[in-house]
Amino acid sequence: MSAPDGSPVGAERSIGKLFATATTEMSALVHDEIALAKAQLKRDIRRGAVGSAALVAAGAVALFSLPMLNFALAYGIRTWSNWNLALCFLLSFVANMLLAGLLALIGVAIWKKTKKSRGPQMVATSMKETAGVLQAAKPHPRQPQQDHPAIEAVARSSS
Repeated sequence: MSAPDGSPVGAERSIGKLFATATTEMSALVHDEIALAKAQLKRDIRRGAVGSAALVAAGAVALFSLPMLNFALAYGIRTWSNWNLALCFLLSFVANMLLAGLLALIGVAIWKKTKKSRGPQMVATSMKETAGVLQAAKPHPRQPQQDHPAIEAVARSSS
């Protein structure tokens, strides 16, 4: 088993190798968080497009269905009830507007859900926390050489 830089686990690595490993891992972390933010933005844009499409569909239904549906519904009501034709046309108009209102409510609900999404803000908060931890990190202090008498003895014997 080996460390990310290829050295055996448990072997002491130089500060340069440790710094290089930390830099590589930090770079990978930043790239991953950027990729996460992009994915969340794509999802939010897709939801916004669906909500907008529902609003456009509501407008199209309200616009194009009025003439045909009003005539058909008005004459149908007249046939069933023998009411005045003007009242029948008014009732068919109200029915079409209720349908358009329902579609508009669905579109607005989806659109508001997209606006409330906090995906990118959560990634930004996570990145700030990571930066705060790294800024507060202090290097591990070196132990004095008296703790290692064998190293000290070897150093004396070679001089």
